[in-house]
Amino acid sequence: MSRHQGPKETHIQHSADDLLGGERIDSLTAVMGDLGDRWSLLVLREAFFGVRRFVDFQRNLGISRTQLSTQLTELVDRDILTRQRYQTRPERHEYRLTDKGLDLFTVIVALLHWGDRWLLDKPLLRLEHHDCGGSVEVELRCSKCDESVDARTTRYRKASEKRKSKR
Repeated sequence: MSRHQGPKETHIQHSADDLLGGERIDSLTAVMGDLGDRWSLLVLREAFFGVRRFVDFQRNLGISRTQLSTQLTELVDRDILTRQRYQTRPERHEYRLTDKGLDLFTVIVALLHWGDRWLLDKPLLRLEHHDCGGSVEVELRCSKCDESVDARTTRYRKASEKRKSKR
């Protein structure tokens, strides 16, 4: 037995199996089914930067036409992006975030902040509030007491009724 064992994690009260009853289709599983590869997240990042056209996505990401077409089709099929024709001859489309897609902004920003903190020596981007120029931060808050929360101050509880995937 090692002398340097860390403190026991006492805030974890249930296993995932206890909470999910062996059912492994929780929200994170469903999200990863929709966004489970790096290209989907990078396409979304570009969409949040304001990129709308196929040629611009391809240039910015350095992705093959076939792979990009697949990614865009999947994001449209999942109602994260919408496809709108902007030219008829030749027919061309642009891609815009839907309300469902716009709701992923916090997730993308949280991943950018995490990468800035843990993976890069010097961040390449700084996200600013358009109106005042202040830095944008992601913070989790309790809906009841409005306190800031993190993994150490939260716990999972089984939802009161079973939900079905909306996909």
